[in-house]
Amino acid sequence: MEITKALTKLNGNVKRPVFVLLHGWGSNEYDLPDLLRFCAPDADYASLRAPIDYGMGYTWFGTWDHEGVPTGASLDEQALAAAEAVDRWVAANIPVDRDVVTMGFSQGGLLAGHLLRVNPERYRAAVCFSGWLAPGALEGDDRLATIAPPVFYGHGAADTIFPEEDVAAMGAFWRKHGTLTEKVYPGMAHSINMPEMRDVAAFLQSIGAAGPVF
Repeated sequence: MEITKALTKLNGNVKRPVFVLLHGWGSNEYDLPDLLRFCAPDADYASLRAPIDYGMGYTWFGTWDHEGVPTGASLDEQALAAAEAVDRWVAANIPVDRDVVTMGFSQGGLLAGHLLRVNPERYRAAVCFSGWLAPGALEGDDRLATIAPPVFYGHGAADTIFPEEDVAAMGAFWRKHGTLTEKVYPGMAHSINMPEMRDVAAFLQSIGAAGPVF
């Protein structure tokens, strides 16, 4: 698996991180950049297109149990392949002296966190919108726990895409391996809302990854 398409803005303040944006099932690289207006204005970013065609968009995973959601060993295998492909793209296209914050929704939300597990030293933080956890252990997990990077995990109380135990597993993993900010939004399904964007803005400001939003 290789990343061949990306929408990028990489000419801003080099003291600020580059946001690697990872869209969800059936979407594309144009989906997430506008979110930065609400949480990291004028940020540099690389919004990557998933490499597998699906309908009118693209997917990070080629097989699934339902609605773009693999489980078990299949999820572990596909998540690792996708995260390693993104990590290779980052190594080839983003200077090593730039901090990188991952941000993704759904499939991309899983990958935003998974990249920290694959290469703990490279990624400064993760923002996971409505993601979930690949359950298998990775070689980087022990190193990750010693670094404890900041992770924002937001999800809707009315989101029925993932079983409750998968959502709980995501939170439990990042409480042990990261510095977790977890928010649950009443009435929100598999989506992103403005209260969540305000929380992400506060999170990014608290770790020095973004300036104030006016």
